[in-house]
This record gives sequence, C-alpha cells and structure tokens, in this order.
Amino acid sequence: MKKTNITRTVKTRQVEAGCACCTNPMWSWTIYVYWFIILFFIAATFYIIGRGHEFLNPTSRNVVITEESLKRPQDYIDAAKEQIKNGDLEAAIIELNAAVDSNANSGVYVARGEVHMQMGDYQKALDDFNSAIEIDSMNANAFYDRTLLNTRLENYEAAMTDINNALAAQSMKPVENLTLRDLYAKRGQLNLWLKNWQGAIADYTNSLARAEGSVSSNVYAERAEAYTAVGKYEDAINDYTSAVRVISEQIQAATTQDERESQSSNAMSYFEKSAALNLQLGRNDVAKNDLESAFAIAVSLNDTESIDRIQNLINGLNN
Repeated sequence: MKKTNITRTVKTRQVEAGCACCTNPMWSWTIYVYWFIILFFIAATFYIIGRGHEFLNPTSRNVVITEESLKRPQDYIDAAKEQIKNGDLEAAIIELNAAVDSNANSGVYVARGEVHMQMGDYQKALDDFNSAIEIDSMNANAFYDRTLLNTRLENYEAAMTDINNALAAQSMKPVENLTLRDLYAKRGQLNLWLKNWQGAIADYTNSLARAEGSVSSNVYAERAEAYTAVGKYEDAINDYTSAVRVISEQIQAATTQDERESQSSNAMSYFEKSAALNLQLGRNDVAKNDLESAFAIAVSLNDTESIDRIQNLINGLNN
C-alpha cells in the first residue's frame, strides 16, 4: 500500500510539472522565438545558395551574354590601333571611349589622349593625360606624351617639368616603349630651345652614353649646335661628322626614296655647317672639302637652289 502511494505521488508530480510547463506563457514565447530563428537561418542559407547559383549561371536570371559584354579594355585598345592603322581616327576614338567606360585605367586614358593629339584636339588630349597621371602618378608614358603636347603648344617650361617627371618615372617604373636614351634626348632638345647650352650638352651626352635604343643623327647635330653656341667649334665639328656617319648607315637601311632623300638633305646641311666652323678656325682647305661633299649631295638630289648656293661658296674659297 505504501509503495502504491509513493508511485502515485511521483506520477502526480510529473503530470503537474508537465502541465506547469505547458501553461507557462514565458516558456511558450521562448520556444516560438527559438524556432523562428532556426527557420530564418535555414531560409537565409537557401537564399545565399540560390544567389550563388544564379551568379555562376547568368542564364538562370535571363542575362544575355554578348560579345560586347565580354570585351576587356585591351580589346578596345587593340581595335583602336587597327582603326589608327586604317587612318580612321574617329572610329579609334569610339573604341577608346568604350574602353574608358569599360575600365578607366591609366593606360586607356593615355591611348585616347594620343589619338586626340593626332587629331589636333589638344585640350581633350591634355585632359586625358591629366586623368592618366591622376590615376597613376608614375606613368612615364603619360608624362612623356604631355611633354610632347606642351612642346607643340610652345609651353616649354611645362614641358620641361613633364620630361623630368617622365625620367623619374621611367627610372623607377620602366615601360618597354620608352628608353632613357630618348628621354634624355628630348630634354636636351628642350634645353637647347631654352638656350640652356650646358644643360643641353649634358643631356645629349647622357643620351648617347645609353646602350638601349638606336642613336639618332639629330642628337649629334643638336649637340653640335649647343657646342657652337658656347664656342666649342672643334667639338661641334666632330659631332657634325658623327651625324653624317650615322646618316650614311641609316640610308643603307632606308626602305623608301623619300626617307633617303630626307636623310641626304640633312647630311648636306651638316657638311655646310661644318664648313662654316672650319672657316672660323682658319681651316680653309677642310672647309672646301666639306662644301664639295655638300655640293655632291645637292647634285644627287637635283636641288638646284642648293647647287647654286654651294657653288658660290666654293668659288669664293678658290678666289
């Protein structure tokens, strides 16, 4: 009897405890919140999985993939280069505008600025070069192109600042299409125009000392002008001789008649300038030899005006 009462008492307490949990309002609210959180995370997980599937499979969200949408900025630049080869600069600009819209990196702005400069749209070119430099302050191409632009605009002081920046950028972050030889030569030319003779001589000397790239006869000839300005006639004569030597090598490799005639005309001019300097030094015989070389080139070019002028100079020396 006692055991039965004890069993009944335990069961009664269990039932009472269970009823208390079921009738407790706080317990009911807690369990609903708990299940709501679980269901929310399940739904969120399936949503994320679904979005990932949609991203990986664009056709699942009705996205039409076109050839245009797959183009990269370089594709537009390559297309623009083809248009430039065909002489269609307007079409090239359209391609480069699309490249800017696709990904406005520094190189795209440089490419578009170069075409604008070819078209004579100097303000647009300047804006593009400025944008390129804002994106990449070490873009040597942008500084060099802006140097050329400012030179065309005869803003030589700004051009000098840009060529200095181009040299610094090329030294720290070199690009394949530029060489320090060419950059020093360009700065030498700017110094020559600004009548900074010693600066020009130093830059041309640095240019000639570089191993990369090819030597230009203009570098020797322009350094000769700087030497002449400071009275170093012997050095100037040597540079004109070197300029003629380079031209003789270039003529051998020239592929067009126009190119050969242009180079020959330059050589004729250098012989005349060398003759003038030799006269200053009292070397009349050497000067006459220079003039005779110039005369031979004038005859080969059928340049009657130069033939008459040089012949008169030779006659003056003979008398």
